[in-house]
Amino acid sequence: MSDKKKEISITVELDDNNVPEKIDWNATDKEGEGIENCKAMFLSMWDPKKQDTLRLDLWTKEMTKDEMKIFFHQTLVTMADTLENATEEEGMAEDMRDFTSYFADKMEILDK
Repeated sequence: MSDKKKEISITVELDDNNVPEKIDWNATDKEGEGIENCKAMFLSMWDPKKQDTLRLDLWTKEMTKDEMKIFFHQTLVTMADTLENATEEEGMAEDMRDFTSYFADKMEILDK
């Protein structure tokens, strides 16, 4: 067994209504040093016992609708790439990429 470990930390500051005001993160192997700030995050983890996905979706009050549209688009593109890399399902990954193009067109984010 390897002694190699990686660590990811996420800190979320909430307002009085439990709405995220600030999201900071750090990882032992990320580029650059120090804590980084972000406006939104999607975290998905697979529970093998329940055969279910555990999810945490957060965004701050400062995240604009236009930024969220771009964030969704980029996440969908990444999911298509991950599907292809993890399963070798090239056809389905390409179908997902087709959808991401459709999504970008409908959300009017093609030039961003």
